[in-house]
Formats: sequence, structure tokens, C-alpha cells
Amino acid sequence: MLTNLTIALDMMGGDYGPRSSIPAAVCAVNAHANLTLILCGNEQVITNQLESLDSLSHPRLIIRHCSEVVTNACEPALAVRSKKDSSMRVALDLVKSGEAQACVSSGNTGALFFMAHYVLKMLPGVKRPALISAVPTERKNPVYLLDLGANVHCDSEILYQFGIMGSVVAGQALGCDNPKVSLLNIGSEDIKGHEGIKQAAQLMQQSPYINYTGYSEGSDIFSGKADVIVCEGFVGNVALKTCEGIAKLIMKKFTKALEKHLIYKCMAFILSPIIKKLYNRVNPDQYNGASLVGLRGIVVKSHGNASAKAFQAAIDEAVKEVERQLPDKIAAIFEKTHSKNSAAN
Repeated sequence: MLTNLTIALDMMGGDYGPRSSIPAAVCAVNAHANLTLILCGNEQVITNQLESLDSLSHPRLIIRHCSEVVTNACEPALAVRSKKDSSMRVALDLVKSGEAQACVSSGNTGALFFMAHYVLKMLPGVKRPALISAVPTERKNPVYLLDLGANVHCDSEILYQFGIMGSVVAGQALGCDNPKVSLLNIGSEDIKGHEGIKQAAQLMQQSPYINYTGYSEGSDIFSGKADVIVCEGFVGNVALKTCEGIAKLIMKKFTKALEKHLIYKCMAFILSPIIKKLYNRVNPDQYNGASLVGLRGIVVKSHGNASAKAFQAAIDEAVKEVERQLPDKIAAIFEKTHSKNSAAN
């Protein structure tokens, strides 16, 4: 564990802004004794929220005033050019300068992607950054799914690189040296899929840095068949949001069913510990926080509609990534691949 850890938060992004980010920040510093948070946003708004929570004088909550906000409607290119004093940009600048070791934002995904790419730059050898997040499975360990929307279309080389980065993330998170990596496809047979998918499969099979186990179908995501599932951003984003929607639907239907009859209510009271455990297992809030990997810095993207609990989960994810030093570990693998390719040529 690092002695001192500093994370910059975009307090104004997302659907709820400070209403979710401020309570999350207060809970996070109380949960992590070595954590300092730099709260980037409108000073007056942040001050008022902290006062309402009796936390204005907290020594590890530092306010950094920002005069601008990147809204959900803001075009990514415009945000990069004209929102230099936005809470999102300032948080990223703090990571670049070394004042913070990570950034967390629930703001405009496209703007965060372009801005992080512009400010922090790519790791040597990495063609595109990718959004990666854990998804619950029927087994104890989650599966790590990428890309979740940063890159709508990907060629075989980019998918291959996603496999490397996903393997590093999963290996660190799960504590295993050889995580199983799979490609999301329309079937498990080798003949299925377009040429880009087939070429990516060949690259992964030949790589000493990826334990490639073949194709996965959509129904395999929750099975625990793989530790990492690689796909294009369009597919990954749809898959993730479908998973979250299904989880919420099942729990809502289940809750309504329990409320219909007295006997069901009695059974629910008796089984409440099991029901709570099941809900916590599939609740999307605990998996909130997709990491933008492949950059020269740590950036965690929270859902735009994240609750305080969900935003805190994103902060917790950033803490873990700083402690694991993920960019350094990804850079080391890409340096090896570059050295190997140079020797071959």
C-alpha cells in the first residue's frame, strides 16, 4: 500500500454532479486513511455541499476552483479546444503534472476520451486506449470486458493490443499470471466472424503475452469461461448496458413479486441476508468505474448517472489502479513486444 495517494475528481460531470460526487468523496477519504482528493469544480457549489455534510474542514479534501464545465451535449473536439478551465480538463492536467496520480470523472465519455488522449498521451507502442470494466459472472471472479465504447471500430491489431492490456489488468486484479483471454464473436467456431476478428484471433494465438482461449458468444459473458473478453467498442458498450439493464430488471421484478402477498413478505424477511448478498453480487453500482487503459496516466470513467455509492466505487477502482501501477506494467509488456518485433526484423 502506498503511503500517500492523491486522486483528482471531476466534481461537475455526469447527470448529478456534486450531488453524487461530493458524498462519494467524503466516504472515500474516510474509508482510505492514505487518500487525498482534489475536488475540481465550482468552488462555491463544492463548499456548500461539503458544509451540508460537515466536511468542509477535512484536511484531505482540497478544492480546486474551475470556471467551466464539460456538459453531456458538448462536442469532444470543442471541449478539448475551448474548455481548458473545465473540471474535467483541470483534473487531467493534475495527473499530467504529477500533482495527482489518477483522475475520476462521470462526465461526457467522448470528451473525456479525447481530452485524456490529448493531455496524457498514449503509452509507447499503444495505438488506441480502451475502456475496461469488471462484469459479474456465475463464478467467484468477474470477467474484464473491453472495449466499452472508446473505439467504435477496431482493426485486428487494435483488438490484439486490447488483449494484452486486458490481460495485464485482469492479472493484477485477480492475482493470476496467465488470465484466460477470449474474443467476443457471433459463434464459438473458428469459421465464424469477420476477417478482422479472425486476424485478431491469429495474433492472439501467436502471442506469448496472451493466454488466448478462443471465441466467446454473448451468453458466455457471465459464465466465467474467460477472465478477459475483447470486443469492439460499439459491441462492448451495448453488451455492458444490456447486462446492467437485465440485472436491474430482474431485481425490480423480484422485489415487486415479494410485495404482492403477505407470505412472500414473510419469506423475504427470513431470506433477507441471502437476498441482500445476491443483490450485492449483481448490483451494477459496485462495478462502476471503467478504466481508460493505454494512457500515460490513470483515468477512471464513472457512469454518467452514477449514485454516490457508484461514484465511490469508481474512486475505489482508481485507488487500486494507482497501487497496482497499471500504466507501468502495460508499458513494460509493450516494450517487450517492440523489442521482440525489432529482433525478428
